[in-house]
Amino acid sequence: MKRSGFDYYAPESISEAVVLLSDLGENTFVMAGGTDLLIRKRHGMIFPDAVVALKKIKGLDRISVGPKKGLVIGATALLADVAAHKGIQNKYPAISDAAKNTANVQIRNMGTVVGNLCNASPSADNAPALLALGATLSIAGPQGDRTLALEDFFLGPGLTALKPAEIVIAATVPPPPANSGAAYVHLSARGKVDCSAVCIGAHIELQGRKVNNARLFVGACAPIPMRTPRAEKTVMRKVFTEKLAEKAGAAASEEALPITDVRATQDYRNSMVAVMTKRALLLAHKRARS
Repeated sequence: MKRSGFDYYAPESISEAVVLLSDLGENTFVMAGGTDLLIRKRHGMIFPDAVVALKKIKGLDRISVGPKKGLVIGATALLADVAAHKGIQNKYPAISDAAKNTANVQIRNMGTVVGNLCNASPSADNAPALLALGATLSIAGPQGDRTLALEDFFLGPGLTALKPAEIVIAATVPPPPANSGAAYVHLSARGKVDCSAVCIGAHIELQGRKVNNARLFVGACAPIPMRTPRAEKTVMRKVFTEKLAEKAGAAASEEALPITDVRATQDYRNSMVAVMTKRALLLAHKRARS
């Protein structure tokens, strides 16, 4: 029978955290905010032997917005702080919107954006917008530091590309190109109480009235947050109109791979992917124009 307790470690540096993870073994979990980890532990979904908490590591809670490096969100930066950050609201409103629409106030005051990503839930609210904006992850581990595109990070429900003893220390988003806009929209059964049944991240770049580039990602409708290339192709090199956004939504609906679960049926999700993709594109276009 598994024991109910676990050993708790609070390292004060990234290198110390990596050494602990290497020494303690595979049944050791990393904790940023703890809003996912502790709930899973309480419900008997995991039985950790040890937990390595990152809160005492100075600088991991940083949030910075600059013209060269873009946006950097540290591993322990709170969802609430990302949602309220004026620089993010101004330059990356889709990321602010995603953080603001994650769960409820209590969770946003404890949970982190990076933790939400590392949980690797198909319905993770913060993934689609960051994916649409081309985010990368900074990772520290026994073999040194590396950078990984967020698009290559998710392998399946609860599965990531992290190697043993590796830690995500930050998410970075490049500076937004001129004449570009991004949006995040989501739908859940009871507002912010439930996980999203459908969530969409959209990013477009304009050249005059035409769409020069587009990235669209759908959450909660496949084993991982998925890109919809046919929907992207629908709007590329065309003058943007509401009708074009509607066609892209229909294409995204055909590409999505939803299931029926307690949050929504497969048919409902398919229908809502079309509606929500259209809304996300319209908002992204509005922001690109302004």
